[in-house]
Amino acid sequence: MEAWKLADIQIRDPFVLPLEREGRYYLYGSTDKNIWGKGTGFDAYVSADLQTWEGPHPIFRPEAGFYSDTNFWAPEVYAYGGRYYMFATFRRKDNDRLGTAVLAADGPLGPFVPHSEGPVTPEGWSSLDGSLHVDEAGQPWMVFCHEWQQVGDGEVCAVRLSADLRRAEGEPQLLYRASEAPWTTPFESARFPEQTNYVTDGPYMLRLADGSLQLLWASFIDGRYALGIARSSTGLLAGPWVQEEEPLYRSDGGHAMVFRSFDGRLMLAIHSPNKTPNERPHLLELAEHAGRLQLR
Repeated sequence: MEAWKLADIQIRDPFVLPLEREGRYYLYGSTDKNIWGKGTGFDAYVSADLQTWEGPHPIFRPEAGFYSDTNFWAPEVYAYGGRYYMFATFRRKDNDRLGTAVLAADGPLGPFVPHSEGPVTPEGWSSLDGSLHVDEAGQPWMVFCHEWQQVGDGEVCAVRLSADLRRAEGEPQLLYRASEAPWTTPFESARFPEQTNYVTDGPYMLRLADGSLQLLWASFIDGRYALGIARSSTGLLAGPWVQEEEPLYRSDGGHAMVFRSFDGRLMLAIHSPNKTPNERPHLLELAEHAGRLQLR
């Protein structure tokens, strides 16, 4: 395995899993050279210091008969119930729609194999970027995007999951639409010129030290990728969700998540720029002030 600096790793949708008992960080993401085409699988990188990364480790390669062969996107890996679960987006062969499925493994480097029976997002929806959230009662949920290409005004939704994460239980709940954020602008699309498009992308929910529930998500400002934050006014997943006036990051980067380093720093993982094959992962330090996240 080679040693890499982040500036040399082509990756979108970075997700970092810190395992303190090992003293290692695991970096996941969309790692195909061209994620807009045929899918190969997912790779991961490992680091002890967030500076030098060892890899790539192949952690998922589809077996014959897998329901997707295109658009392998946004793997997020969680330690949950004694195993490791990956939430990842794939484009289905049978209906050409995107959906997020759950995969599982006994270790953080897999190999990950299908755990759910196909996507757990609604079959009739084009959905992406599913993320695990466990609420204050210990109930698991998937937070995900209902794709703008299907609905015009992209949505962030949540659906309750079974305790074993194999399936959705009940109907999805709408949390908010992209146009509700004052910082977003319409996304011009030659494929969908007849509709007004607002993008939702890469939702990630977290609770801050003051107890507030916040949701990172990406969209566009005048054609440039940007990262914003919504805040639940009740501290509950159901919201209502209030959008911050200004984006957290607007320099052509997004699809972010937050983790805490072993020395206690709050870190933002984000990819920028938003153009293949130039996308790279960036780790930026955050601060909390009066229930708000700020870049240091």
